[in-house]
Amino acid sequence: MTSTIVFHPMIPMALLAVVSAIALAAVILAVMRGLQGWALRGLAMLVVLAALLGPSFQQEDRAPLSDIVIMLEDNSASQKLGGREAQSTQAADALAATISARDNTELRRIQIPDGPGDTGTQLMTVVLDALAEEPRARIAGILAVSDGRIHDADLPVDLPAPLHLLMTGKGTDWDRRLTVRNAPAFAIIGEPVTLTLRIDDLGAAPDLGGVAQLDISVDAQEPQSFRVPIGQDLDLPVTLPHGGRNVIRFSLPEADGELTDRNNAALIQMNGVRDRLRVLLVSGEPHPGGRTWRNLLKSDSSVDLVHFTILRPPEKQDGVPVDELSLIAFPTRELFMEKIDDFDLIIFDRYKRRGILPGLYLENVANYVRQGGAVLVAAGRDFASADSLFRSPLGAVLPATPSARVIEEPFQPLVSELGDRHPVTADLPRNGDWGRWLRQIDVTNPKGSVVMTGQGDRPLLILDRVDEGRVALLASDHAWLWNRGYEGGGPQLELLRRLAHWMMKEPELEEEALTATAEGQTMRIIRRTLGDTVPTVTITAPDGSTAETPLTETSPGVFEGTFEGPEIGLYRLENGDQISVIGLGPAAPREFIDTIASDEIMAPILARMRGGAVRIEDGLPRIREVRAGRPAAGRGWIGLTPRNAYETRDVRQTPILPGWLVLLIGAGLIIAAWLREGRRS
Repeated sequence: MTSTIVFHPMIPMALLAVVSAIALAAVILAVMRGLQGWALRGLAMLVVLAALLGPSFQQEDRAPLSDIVIMLEDNSASQKLGGREAQSTQAADALAATISARDNTELRRIQIPDGPGDTGTQLMTVVLDALAEEPRARIAGILAVSDGRIHDADLPVDLPAPLHLLMTGKGTDWDRRLTVRNAPAFAIIGEPVTLTLRIDDLGAAPDLGGVAQLDISVDAQEPQSFRVPIGQDLDLPVTLPHGGRNVIRFSLPEADGELTDRNNAALIQMNGVRDRLRVLLVSGEPHPGGRTWRNLLKSDSSVDLVHFTILRPPEKQDGVPVDELSLIAFPTRELFMEKIDDFDLIIFDRYKRRGILPGLYLENVANYVRQGGAVLVAAGRDFASADSLFRSPLGAVLPATPSARVIEEPFQPLVSELGDRHPVTADLPRNGDWGRWLRQIDVTNPKGSVVMTGQGDRPLLILDRVDEGRVALLASDHAWLWNRGYEGGGPQLELLRRLAHWMMKEPELEEEALTATAEGQTMRIIRRTLGDTVPTVTITAPDGSTAETPLTETSPGVFEGTFEGPEIGLYRLENGDQISVIGLGPAAPREFIDTIASDEIMAPILARMRGGAVRIEDGLPRIREVRAGRPAAGRGWIGLTPRNAYETRDVRQTPILPGWLVLLIGAGLIIAAWLREGRRS
């Protein structure tokens, strides 16, 4: 039960101030006139003014409320290093027992897991949520059992009580960390890109000679080892070996006594892209299809095109001197002997043997294919003649044999059953929407993949691999009709673009491929094949364990499946003869960037309410009571601020100056003043 005097003014305070001023002026005037009753008049006015203030005697029935102490237990990944988890649990249990034994005190224990995604330890976010659920007037203190490595220290939080850090870890902890400073998402194939690496020894690191072993592996191949210095930025030139995704893994062997090896490795995933695609287009004679090829290739700014057309064959005799046929001598030897390896693709469009390119040059083109080059032949009538390219040294790598028959009848190009599975022709618009072509060269004994057919189900587009290279044969020179919109046209530009990119070994157009994409810890596995079925995928996790995942056909030739990776790191996928690798999770998890326990990050937050940091290794601190605003931590102790909060159950108010009493006192004083002044007169 508590008592106090409260005021409830009957009139606004401004008006009360005016009335008080008038009363004071009246008293002063009475004094100046020498009236003997001025004191009694003043007392009467004071009684009236006091009554206008509305004084009351208030009695409250209060019930005291307990203080609340919030204990935050950091259960993030970094707390599982070096015995910190057990150290944290023991300290939290001991403190909980001490706080629970205190009178009038309640304890709230809150667990802090890893933040969503790769956001790290969100301790201040948890503090903000906890304060929103508890009455701020009852919070006596906040205890955080953590290694101090939080990742939301910049979050503005208004603390109602001191915050203390009970820091896990040991003073002898040390760790070795590998960091990749810059990792571009793309790099040009064949050109070096510089990555900056750094190896640091953190904490109480022993002297191990100042050097470490660095292992570098590309696409899970056998790693190469190097001895590199510690504590210095290392500029490492890296050249991507192929297009598409390249997975580069840098790793350090675990050193004796270091805290963890989770930050001893870094995964870099870079896409290899071509700077310029160099294409050589050889047209045997001018025709509408030649311009179509040229427009297609020139429309791509990343293509460097060398194009020549034979305008006058050697057998033509028109009296024009040979030295006047061109401005410069055509560099056939340079192109087909010396510089042929500089080209990514060679296209022969309606070309036939005319003596311009000797057999030695064409033999060199065949060797170029075997060594990894690409040749595309768009066949015209001459392909079925005695001057056909097939009857040259280049014929050894061509995927079909001409029968010497030219079919001059309209036909509609169709995607074959195999073509529905091949990425070059899959997903093209429906066959019924395509216009017809008017000429096809009959070929037999096709090798490789027949992805399109023409008249009488004869092979129209044949794709084949020859040793390390690729070759394609289009048994018609009428693809340009689609470009002109003949009978509605067709997907000519898309078809020829895919065809050219398949020959240049673009990864997304490989007919046999195993790829995977990652979203968080979930990988989506995609298997493209020309077969009807595929086996299950064998997945090897970073710790060496394996798992089998079945794949389901989602479209012709495409099988998909998903897998939830149990941990961060490099996963190896195998399906038949196809192998792929993918990294799950961030390249450098935030929880393992800084692993040595420290109060450096939290020091500004602790200082706001004069809290402190205590290392658990040195013993648990004593708990004291301190007044608000005083130092809340010292050597071997931490303080809680008693809040003395209460709940008001009942309130009673009794007026001190009731109306009848004011009237009686005021009237008595005024009458007394009148009588005194009247008797004197």
